[in-house]
Amino acid sequence: MTYKFQLIGMIAVTALSACSSLEEREIASGSFEYIKEQPGQKIAIPNELDQPNFSDSYKLPEIGENAPVTAMGKDLSVLSPSLVLPIVAGSHIEEGSKSATVWFDQVDDSVPLDTSVWNSLIRFLETEGIGVETFDKDKQRLVTDWMVWDESKDNKWYSWSKSERTIKQRFEFSLDKKIHGRSAALSADLVEYKEQLNPESPEITQSKDERRNEIDVLNKVVKHYEFETQLASVKRYRQIREGLPMELGFDSDGEPAFVVDADYEITWPRLLLVLRKLGFDVKDFDKSNGLMFVKYNGSEEGWWSDIWSSDKNQFDLDTEEYRIKVVAAGEKTSITLLDDESKPFLVNKLTDLYPKFSKTMSADNLDI
Repeated sequence: MTYKFQLIGMIAVTALSACSSLEEREIASGSFEYIKEQPGQKIAIPNELDQPNFSDSYKLPEIGENAPVTAMGKDLSVLSPSLVLPIVAGSHIEEGSKSATVWFDQVDDSVPLDTSVWNSLIRFLETEGIGVETFDKDKQRLVTDWMVWDESKDNKWYSWSKSERTIKQRFEFSLDKKIHGRSAALSADLVEYKEQLNPESPEITQSKDERRNEIDVLNKVVKHYEFETQLASVKRYRQIREGLPMELGFDSDGEPAFVVDADYEITWPRLLLVLRKLGFDVKDFDKSNGLMFVKYNGSEEGWWSDIWSSDKNQFDLDTEEYRIKVVAAGEKTSITLLDDESKPFLVNKLTDLYPKFSKTMSADNLDI
């Protein structure tokens, strides 16, 4: 019997906690009789008596000029402050900033930073079924259509109270780029607000907490951006691990080269793996100019492979330094092998190296 009463009590508590609406969760519980109280007066001590030592330890600070003095009782939100969450790699916030703003730094050089941010934002709006009212890429400004939230759709069958509250919001997103273009701040501003507690109630056009609404929508955009970034990283990682087709051809200067059937951003890290596998030590590189400085040390295969295999994966190369030029060629990438004086390998020498390079480049699940 005791167990049954405990179970009933738990169900009742669960139902009561689940039935509160968003509006009810924003305000304090209990009575609001305190707002009727008047400030107390300081105790009057006759001059002929000793004056006690009063302490200001618990004195409330003075109200600021911009403080909402009418925010009392049910008009005062008790929700914890909203914080901008810079969870995207290379993102951060400015210390002390109270605006709904997040800074992004250029991480992926394949796409301009502002293009990457706007594309992710627009895809987020499309995913949520939210239209775009205006978008000006030159002015780095986007205004959304109405974002509608209907609390009645969240009513549960076990709720003891129902809510018909609807909220409509429109936001302006703006991007402030640094002159160098590798850093940009995305901000969200609430431009229009409509709220109704039920279909018959008057429309409310002023949000109780604009900053919270702005930060909430900005965090959703940032979260979507992070999801897309992680998804792209996983896809890129898989592409690098997978084998890439390669053939003999020519680079843009007409010199003999290996031509890989993959774009530059995939071919570059893949080539680093291939070179290590084939016994090349990459001493230095400049990805922006497509140059690698390498030294051939022989195959990385150990003595065990030498015993059981006549093919030691060795090249007919001197253990000296070489250079490699990597250039994007549309959807493909050319790889030109050079000597230490930047002279391209001859066709016959490149042809001799091709079988082992091609075999390793096309091998699946190459160790990273």
